[in-house]
Amino acid sequence: MRSFKFLIPALSLLVVACNSNSNSNKVETAKVVDYKYSLAYQLDGKIVAANADTSKQISFGGATDPAISPDGNKLAYTVSDSLGNRSVWVADMVSKSQVQLNVKSKNYYRAVWSPSGDMMAFSIFNKKSFWKVGIIKTDNSGYVMLDSVSKLNVYAPAWKNENQIIAQDLQKLYTFDLTGKMVESVNITDLIGKELSIASNNSFFYSKDGKKLVFNAGNKDVLPGLTGPGEGVYVLDLASKQVKRISPEGMTVPSLFVTGNDKVIYSGMEKPFVVSKIYTTDLSGSEIKLVVDKGNNPTAN
Repeated sequence: MRSFKFLIPALSLLVVACNSNSNSNKVETAKVVDYKYSLAYQLDGKIVAANADTSKQISFGGATDPAISPDGNKLAYTVSDSLGNRSVWVADMVSKSQVQLNVKSKNYYRAVWSPSGDMMAFSIFNKKSFWKVGIIKTDNSGYVMLDSVSKLNVYAPAWKNENQIIAQDLQKLYTFDLTGKMVESVNITDLIGKELSIASNNSFFYSKDGKKLVFNAGNKDVLPGLTGPGEGVYVLDLASKQVKRISPEGMTVPSLFVTGNDKVIYSGMEKPFVVSKIYTTDLSGSEIKLVVDKGNNPTAN
């Protein structure tokens, strides 16, 4: 077993698990790409990063909001201190180094990588007590707070493409460019109808071709044993205006992520709603695969 020691501030013990095939020469030379980290999720108070088939894993405690980079070599995460302050850090899986994002704030969290991996966006609480979107380059320079002056809270940022970011305020879905200019504002009910509801943690993602929106939302499912409303994963075809559910009936889905290649990955719970599992599917939802039998809040590349 190899031990990777990340000296992550405010975190305690780092635990690493690497399961390798006994024929290590065959695995590590023939399929190096399989050993890049392609999935990250939360599990019992720690973050786990894993390769595609989960045979190689690295885990550590005390952090939340994992975000694996598009190339699989970096992991962004949130650290919270005893005073309730939150900050985003980035661990380099290759050099084993880590660095805090160069943002002068006591409350910013939940980073998401741009499609190229050259930038990150995150939620940040500004001095006027509004939630905004911050962006920064991967080299830790060029920090900008988008829409910094308006009296508008926006939540759950995601990248529409390399040059635009989307976020929602429970009622509208906004598109911003990288200078902070608001490009578009659309009523969410006009997009998804009135039968579904949006909370601050619900995320929207555009498909790679920009023709579909993937999102999770509250619904009117009656799920005995579940505290609170059920949630599902839905796909909106922007041309036809049709909304299709792609997560199973009887399952609630509190967290969702969509990769740049339109892989949909989400955490879901079924009756008795005790254990959250991680699943993956495509935009049609026709083939759902179980990826991890215990975990939540996943991201992938």
